[in-house]
Amino acid sequence: MSRKIKAEEETGAIDLTPMLDVVFIMLIFFIVTASFIKEPGIQVNRPDATTAALKKNANILIAINEQNEIWINKNEVDIRQVKTQIQLLLAENPKGAVVIQADKDSNIKTLTEVTQKAREAGVGDVSVSAENR
Repeated sequence: MSRKIKAEEETGAIDLTPMLDVVFIMLIFFIVTASFIKEPGIQVNRPDATTAALKKNANILIAINEQNEIWINKNEVDIRQVKTQIQLLLAENPKGAVVIQADKDSNIKTLTEVTQKAREAGVGDVSVSAENR
């Protein structure tokens, strides 16, 4: 009789393995397809642009705030280190573009120096998001 009760318990059990497989596959799908937003590290008060061009593959974001501090990857960087930092980021993604977000109260000299350092680092696509300075 104990065999009969044991057989009934086994036939009534629900196998959760296929459901767990589906859940893990969905989890992997959402992790792979999630888009991760890169932030320069500070909030920049940008002026309104008269023209705008959408940059889809802007991988290196540089921010210049109103005190002319330069931020790359949430770290404040000295102007002398900008070229080195860009070269390190280009080593990770050689096709990366640079987008410089300058505050409307920042100095044009700092913006020009950062743009020049990016070009010296070998970046072919340098964009400035403060179009109408």
